[in-house]
Amino acid sequence: MTGGTQKQQLRIRYHRDFDGMVSGALLAHVLRERGEKPILISVNYDERKNWESFEEGKRFAVVDFHFHPRAEFWFDHHPTTFLSDELRSTYEASDRWLWDETSPSCPPLILKHAKEHFGYEAPERFIDAAYWSDIIDAAQFESVDQAIFGDDPALRISRSLTAAPNPAWVDQIATALIDDSLRDVALRSDVEKAHDRASRNRDKALEQFPPTVLWNRGGVVFYDASSSKVRRERFAPFYHHPDVSYAVGVIPTRAGYHITCGENPWNKPTNGVHVGEMMEGYGGGGHRAVGGANPPSLAEAQRLGEEFAEIIENHLRAQ
Repeated sequence: MTGGTQKQQLRIRYHRDFDGMVSGALLAHVLRERGEKPILISVNYDERKNWESFEEGKRFAVVDFHFHPRAEFWFDHHPTTFLSDELRSTYEASDRWLWDETSPSCPPLILKHAKEHFGYEAPERFIDAAYWSDIIDAAQFESVDQAIFGDDPALRISRSLTAAPNPAWVDQIATALIDDSLRDVALRSDVEKAHDRASRNRDKALEQFPPTVLWNRGGVVFYDASSSKVRRERFAPFYHHPDVSYAVGVIPTRAGYHITCGENPWNKPTNGVHVGEMMEGYGGGGHRAVGGANPPSLAEAQRLGEEFAEIIENHLRAQ
């Protein structure tokens, strides 16, 4: 109680993937030790349309997602995190904010920052989760087989997210990670159920991928998996075409259509393009090796997707 009124509950908004979930759970654990009782709520790219008014009137933190000047705490590692030059000029590293685009994922930033500024000693489960977050978010897998068929608890949780029944369920799993180990969370019956469903989807996606390929040339494969009847698997292009250095595809999302572009982690180009910067000019973003954009229509997604693929193809040919 402060001045006769109760302090508003802090909302931790985290990006809806394994990296973001671990980041949210870790920050929640750090702040609980400082007297907060935060709740975890995911955020995704559709919410940045009204970014200026995002969480207006609320206390909130943002992790593994775009910078927001009203965030009480903010941690991110994406090079395209600032939505404007004005926001970039607003950022200054402090005891509440930290950005490091060289970090493979977000949890290690929070671990380091909390230890330095708050004297936080992380439980072993968060050190383990941060290790796996680097592997998953930066695609540092030993092989494409580990990426697709790996059975470690972190990989099972990450795969289960692709068959999440709804965003609220992801919040439940993220909240469980505050107190439970990766192994304990992976053994939850609801996670096992989602993982089993996701694994069946994966097998179907690998089977369905080859016909979606429109062309494969110059080290780039371009595919159109925009049909709702086609399952999708992130690493299917490199499973079927290990010789390429990039895959560009069109896929559907709940909010419309998405262009996804990624570098082959097991056949990297010697002088590649900065995918995130390329996508940023079209309302998207990402890292050097992976990124995406959300055009307003399927036709535009197909047109721009092929344009991106050709830009990369020409860049590789010019080397």
